[in-house]
Amino acid sequence: MSSLKDKVIFITGASRGIGLEIAKRAARDGACIAIAAKTAEPHRYLPGTIYTAAEEIEALGGRALPLVVDVRSEESVAAAVEKTVATFGGLDICINNASAINLVDTESVSMKSWDLMNQVNARGTFLTSKLCLPHLQRAANPHVLTLSPPLDMQAKWFARHVAYSMAKFGMSMVVLGMAAEFKRAGVAFNALWPRTPIATAAIEFGIEGGKALIARSRKPEIMADAAHCILTQPAASFSGNFCIDDTLLYELGGVTDFEPYRCVAGSDLATDFFVPDDATPPPGVHTTAF
Repeated sequence: MSSLKDKVIFITGASRGIGLEIAKRAARDGACIAIAAKTAEPHRYLPGTIYTAAEEIEALGGRALPLVVDVRSEESVAAAVEKTVATFGGLDICINNASAINLVDTESVSMKSWDLMNQVNARGTFLTSKLCLPHLQRAANPHVLTLSPPLDMQAKWFARHVAYSMAKFGMSMVVLGMAAEFKRAGVAFNALWPRTPIATAAIEFGIEGGKALIARSRKPEIMADAAHCILTQPAASFSGNFCIDDTLLYELGGVTDFEPYRCVAGSDLATDFFVPDDATPPPGVHTTAF
């Protein structure tokens, strides 16, 4: 299978950034996409709402269902999943993209921020996957894709921001466990993570030095293409994988030229958080630490 035509996709946090780009890539195939996110009104700094996202998706040939959803709320997610199934007649793919980030040390992080990150990231991923599963198990090629890193348990990934790392690795633990738990049911669970930072408003405004980091980043299209590659694999045989975007595209997608994904031609690409030391890049790709 190489197309997502008529596939029904439930994606969290897709009003902007990587989530929106993944949705747009699926829309080009003619997919039906539920945009489950909190942003119904324009943000002061971050562009895009669920309604502008829906317009972009439909302009590309997809069908869109904008839904105001708080992934921390069981009632909110349950209602959105049921609305999606009622509107499109089923559910084929769940994408856990929603995430909260606060890169501060232990003494600086508030427990309110700790709760937000862990509720959105780990709990939200578990909850959304759990509520989608009854419908996914009736689909022909069901996938759950989570935007989270490989489980590389090195102290360096935790030392500077324990709270965020706990929340982000919590998402990956859902992938690890549910891939095994639902193997017999034929539901694929995979994770996707970028080798480099991805140029989004969340990077530009959400972290210290974000504007300068954009020049050392790649475009969100690389994550969209990698997600598409994963979601068109046979669910029965492609599950439990923690994929790095360019390696996946090189090995499964046959991509050899990654220059079009670079934000600034000839720039020194940065290595993103959580990329394992042994995650060998494709030929010709070089990154350095922040």
